[in-house]
Amino acid sequence: MESALPSIFTLVIIAEFIIGNLSNGFIVLINCIDWVSKRELSSVDKLLIILAISRIGLIWEILVSWFLALHSLAIFVSGTGLRIMIFSWIVSNHFNLWLATILSIFYLLKIASFSSPAFLYLKRRVNKVILMILLGTLVFLFLNLIQINMLIKDWLDRYERNTTWNFSMSDFETFSVSVRFTMTMFSLTPFTVAFISFLLLVFSLQKHLQKMQLNYKGHRDPRTKVHTNALKIVISFLLLYASFFLSILISWISELYQNTVIYMLCETIGAFYPSSHSFLLILGNAKLRQAFLLVAAKVWAKR
Repeated sequence: MESALPSIFTLVIIAEFIIGNLSNGFIVLINCIDWVSKRELSSVDKLLIILAISRIGLIWEILVSWFLALHSLAIFVSGTGLRIMIFSWIVSNHFNLWLATILSIFYLLKIASFSSPAFLYLKRRVNKVILMILLGTLVFLFLNLIQINMLIKDWLDRYERNTTWNFSMSDFETFSVSVRFTMTMFSLTPFTVAFISFLLLVFSLQKHLQKMQLNYKGHRDPRTKVHTNALKIVISFLLLYASFFLSILISWISELYQNTVIYMLCETIGAFYPSSHSFLLILGNAKLRQAFLLVAAKVWAKR
C-alpha cells in the first residue's frame, strides 16, 4: 500500500493543479474580456486578476517542488538550484498571501461603516491606500529576500568548506529549518492583518444589524447581504490559508523526521488552498459567477 501512496498523492496534486489553473485562468480571462469590452475595470477586478496570476505561479511552484522532492532532491544542495527554488517559493507565496490580504482590506474599507475619522479618511482614499500597501509589500518582500539570501550564503560557505555527504545533509536540514522559520514569521504579518479585517467586518455587520432591527428589515437589507458575502470570502481565505500554513509547517517537521507519508499528505492538503479559494472567489463575485454558470450550462448542453 505504501508503495502506491506516492502515485495516489501525485494524482491528487495533478488534479489540484488542473483545477487551480482552470479557476484562476477563468478569473483572468473573464476580467480581461470585460476590461477590453468596457475599456475600464474596477479596483476589485484588477486585484482579482493579479491575485489569480500570482496563484497560478504558486500552483506551478508547488507542482515543480513536488516532483523535485520525489525524484531529484540533489538540486536543493546546489547553489543556483537552491536560490531558484527558495526565491520562487517566497515570491509566489508572498504575493499570493498579501494580495488576498489586500482584498480583505478592500472589502473592509468599501463595506464597513465606522464613525472613526481615521477610518473615514482611509475609506475616502481606498485606491491610494491599496497602492501604498502594494508598495509596502514590495519593500517587505525585498527585506525577506535579503534575509533568506544571507542564510543561503552562510550555508553554502559552510557546505563548500566541508563537502562530505553526512555533513551536507544534516547541515542542510538545520539550514532548511532556519529558512522556513524566517518565511513563517514573514507570513504571519499579512495573515494577522486579514484576521483583523475580518473581525472589523464582523463588528460592522453587528452594528448594522442592530440598526436594521429598529427598522424591521433584518437580513433582507441589501447592505446586510453585502456584509455577509464579504465575510464569507474573507473567512474562507483565513480558514484555507490556515490549513495551508499548518500543512506546510507539519510537512517541514515530518521532512526532518523523515516521515514520508505525513510529508506527502500535508503537501497534498496544502495544494488545495490556492485552487479552492479561487473557485470560491468565482462563486462570490456576481459577474464571475454568472459567466461560470453560463459556461457550465453550455458545456452541459453539448453533452
